Amino acid sequence: MSRRRGKAVEEEKADIDLTPMLDVVFIMLIFFIVTASFVKEKALDVNVPDPDQQVETPPDPDKQNILLTVNAADEIWMGASRIDSRAVRARIAQLYAENPQAIVIVRAHNKSSADTYVTIADAAKAVNPNIQVSLVPFEDKKR
Repeated sequence: MSRRRGKAVEEEKADIDLTPMLDVVFIMLIFFIVTASFVKEKALDVNVPDPDQQVETPPDPDKQNILLTVNAADEIWMGASRIDSRAVRARIAQLYAENPQAIVIVRAHNKSSADTYVTIADAAKAVNPNIQVSLVPFEDKKR
């Protein structure tokens, strides 16, 4: 009979109590949840006009901004005509004299050089140091 009691005692010693291990796992889980940094979703900030406000009249089509387009070959275009880089200042001065509120918008191809944009911006600033020059990059649509 002593043999049986010894065997039963050995079997009881071989059992591992998992309760403390589960406690540690849950404490670690709570720790990582509390200390984790959550990714905040970014939303677009859209300014929607108030329906109670009066609708502004559209701008006068005669008074438009000065739009210059630069293609991938660094050619400067204004409307349908190509302009030499030396004549950009004169054209901007002419159009700015007609509409002093106009801003210069440079629509430049992604593969055009920055030198062309700087040339246009310098020419615009030579006309009026306070003139606003905006860069709008574009890319050819792939077919």
